[in-house]
Amino acid sequence: MGADAARDADAASADLELIVHSPNGANKPETRLWLRMLSTTKLITTEIRRRLRNEFGATLPQFDLLAQLYRERDGLRLGELSKRTMVTNGNVTGLVERLEADGFVQRVTPDGDRRVTVAKLTPAGIDLFTLMAAAHEHWLRDIMADVPPAMITSLHSEIGAVKTSALDHLSGSAFGE
Repeated sequence: MGADAARDADAASADLELIVHSPNGANKPETRLWLRMLSTTKLITTEIRRRLRNEFGATLPQFDLLAQLYRERDGLRLGELSKRTMVTNGNVTGLVERLEADGFVQRVTPDGDRRVTVAKLTPAGIDLFTLMAAAHEHWLRDIMADVPPAMITSLHSEIGAVKTSALDHLSGSAFGE
């Protein structure tokens, strides 16, 4: 299978609207909207993961962790990184260890308290994330190139209403706890 065919097969398998549908097309509008948002997110995420891997040899969780540390130049405790990235404590530790071994993150113990570990970007980590963030922004513009800017603004607002409704009707915390 050629590269284009493989890409198209990946895209089709990520498109939940094509996979999960009512045989008679009777899905309710709310279900169709949810599937469209979910499949769009999955399609874009799959492509972003591919581009991060191909251009930077990085994973999406690594990118997310670097983004959090970039926003907090004084660093973050590993537990806080876990909450912000929605990655388990054990996985955050592994991500930090890998990025530290690559020279992009350093772990420090503030005030010599060994019970507290804070991860911070190194200068090389700042440089890397700056490049990755610019590429990420370019990729999103590329992926959404056929969507008029006014529609992007409108969709942002309209999907915001869906998000607000969802938040108003949660039965537990935002993360299903």
